[in-house]
Amino acid sequence: MRLAIFNQKGGVGKTTTALNLGAALSRAGTPPLLLDLDPQGHLSGIHGQAPLEANRSLFAFYQDLHSLHELEIDWQDIGQLIPAHQQLIKVDSIFGKGPAILNKLRLGLETAETSRPERPCLIDCCPYIGVLALNAIFACDRLLIPISTDYLSLQAADHITRTLQVLEPVLKRRVERRYLLTRFDRRRRMSDDVRNKLRERYSNEVLETVISENVTVAESPSLNRDVFRHNAASSGANDYKNLLAELIDRGDL
Repeated sequence: MRLAIFNQKGGVGKTTTALNLGAALSRAGTPPLLLDLDPQGHLSGIHGQAPLEANRSLFAFYQDLHSLHELEIDWQDIGQLIPAHQQLIKVDSIFGKGPAILNKLRLGLETAETSRPERPCLIDCCPYIGVLALNAIFACDRLLIPISTDYLSLQAADHITRTLQVLEPVLKRRVERRYLLTRFDRRRRMSDDVRNKLRERYSNEVLETVISENVTVAESPSLNRDVFRHNAASSGANDYKNLLAELIDRGDL
């Protein structure tokens, strides 16, 4: 199962969710493959020992025709990572937007999955629509959309919906999506307002689990740790454990 984590708005917890959902999967006995598809490389930076050379990053899959398997590195307590590199920003200008490049990641993952069909894949997307994000959307089985609890994020959710409506005739399928509320503060009425409005618009595609505003979640990436390694007893760790359980229960992972 491939889950792409995407939002065209920054600061919503996209990379944090990829990291901690990956750690939750590992703790549940199914270490995933994480793909860092963002030229900013925040997920790769949290790893702490990801190679710095472009030819050992995901860019080499596009530019140098390396297989995805060749580019994997181990990530203790999580699984495997294919790191990003800032050169990924050139993919749009180098390859354009033809069918071959848009389906490249899907085909690469299909090849990689022949030897590890049971391994889930989490794709941390860049926060804009270009070749890289389109690759993730074309490749994924589900799209997980983190939405922070502010009113601008509601606009971002609508923007993503319009984008997908344009893409789906090309894909010839509806992209299944799940909306995840992040930075949820139960003390603020706005958090409940945003949740209610999101449910009015997207009904059962909005996940019941929310990721609460939590110090452990916020500070763990700066320490090169997932939330479980930082403080497994924290409410943030419990939120991500519940998120995994809900996604499994719904058949999304």
